Amino acid sequence: MSALDDLIDRIRAANASRTALRIRGGGSKDFYGQVLQGELLETRGWNGIISFEPTELVVTARCGTPLAELNAALAEQRQMLAFEPPAFGPDATIGGVVAAGLSGPARAAVGSARDFVLGVSLVDADGQLKHFGGQVMKNVAGYDVSRLLCGSMGTLGLISQVSLKVLPLPAAQVTLSIQCDESDALAQLNAWAGQPLPIHASAWHDGMLRLRLAGAAAAVQAAQRRFETGHDAVEMSATDAAQFWTALREQQLPFFDGDTPLWRLSVPSTSAPLRLSGEQLIEWGGALRWLRSKAQATEIREIARKAGGSASLFRAGDKSVGVFDTLSPIIATLNQRLKAQFDPNGIFNPGRMYPGL
Repeated sequence: MSALDDLIDRIRAANASRTALRIRGGGSKDFYGQVLQGELLETRGWNGIISFEPTELVVTARCGTPLAELNAALAEQRQMLAFEPPAFGPDATIGGVVAAGLSGPARAAVGSARDFVLGVSLVDADGQLKHFGGQVMKNVAGYDVSRLLCGSMGTLGLISQVSLKVLPLPAAQVTLSIQCDESDALAQLNAWAGQPLPIHASAWHDGMLRLRLAGAAAAVQAAQRRFETGHDAVEMSATDAAQFWTALREQQLPFFDGDTPLWRLSVPSTSAPLRLSGEQLIEWGGALRWLRSKAQATEIREIARKAGGSASLFRAGDKSVGVFDTLSPIIATLNQRLKAQFDPNGIFNPGRMYPGL
């Protein structure tokens, strides 16, 4: 019996007895979402890279495959998961990456995790193995279920394997530092977004804006000269730059230390500075605002809504206020219908995102 067969048997038995299951890969993202519930269903035993076609820019792996193993295999071919998924620990698995749907510093330049999901195999509550999508980028007739599963937090079923688009490593890369306040940083980032500049990632915090330029060597060099001349930008060493972006992605910078609640605010990049108590770190050209604050959840969410966005409680804090922002009635109804279709008895990660889901 394979590890997948064992997982399917566990799921069928749990569904028959209506026993809740808590799907877990490496456990590196157990902190994310509402309070964990259900019997543990570990996926690490179902692992391994099934296929990797460097010339086709596609990799397929089982859910329990360590993210570090997959990254290493891609690096050997000078390729990468371009959306830079955070691991948040050495045991992160590719199934957890897709289930969480989180993206790293390059998200504004290359797209989100969902944009790189080509196909998914899912075990539903009846223990049926279903396949969605494929191994090529193409138009999809009907609902693209494979991308729907990205970020579903395991509430719709067990992702048994996934096919992902990969990209070559950039030919050239450099990181620049520019001293400026928050308002100037946001204004500049939005101005640069409309220009043909190879900005691959950005991060502002405490009076310092960092830009990662990546792409063709000529384009990177030309942009670097422009920023150094016009904005007094200073180049970081390759070692310091690599350490910075890794620490940012993995939330290992000093900003992320401590027990103060960490909020994740998604707003339009053109939003003005958000007047909230606490400390902020801004990514994605202004579209992602990390906030360390003890302010009331209602205040934080109201300001995010007024800016045209939303706020989720990412780490620490009182989860009784709801980790994710309230859904509109229409979206809530759609989520409930999807849950009923894939998991009518509600056994998969119950309540991990919202009550009743």
